[in-house]
Amino acid sequence: MKRIEMKVSGGCQCGAVRYHASAMLDNSHLCHCRMCQKASGNIFTALVAAPDDALTWTRGKPSVWKSSELVERGFCANCGTPLFFHHLENGRTNLMIGSLDDPHAFPPHANTCTENMVAWFDTITGIENTGATENNGADWAAAIKTSNNQHPDRDTASWPVRWRDD
Repeated sequence: MKRIEMKVSGGCQCGAVRYHASAMLDNSHLCHCRMCQKASGNIFTALVAAPDDALTWTRGKPSVWKSSELVERGFCANCGTPLFFHHLENGRTNLMIGSLDDPHAFPPHANTCTENMVAWFDTITGIENTGATENNGADWAAAIKTSNNQHPDRDTASWPVRWRDD
């Protein structure tokens, strides 16, 4: 894997946990293993790695669950956002691409662990595209916008995190 010096940031949905990376690896991929499916609550997990020496937690700390003897998975204990997959012995942390402030920067290069790929995965690009949220439910989209607690896709000096028991 090639190391690319670049600045990347990201974090959880509520803003309680934020991170920066000063370098990334060129390993963006979709993992279809059953553990990643369960950890993300989805049919695959989109991942890209930062070398451990290039990754810093800039706000809060992720909670960690050891999903096997070799792997720990990080998430925000407040909002539940999955943040990473970390193999304890390889020196890199695979960040959830969706947790990055700019997920468009890391298109996947491979599908991995395809023995658990759902049978209909290859049909996804052919299904109907119903368009933007605002076009399908303007009133609902407006209500969400006015009550949105989601952290923006950028660093903020401070952020009023709404805790689970608020």
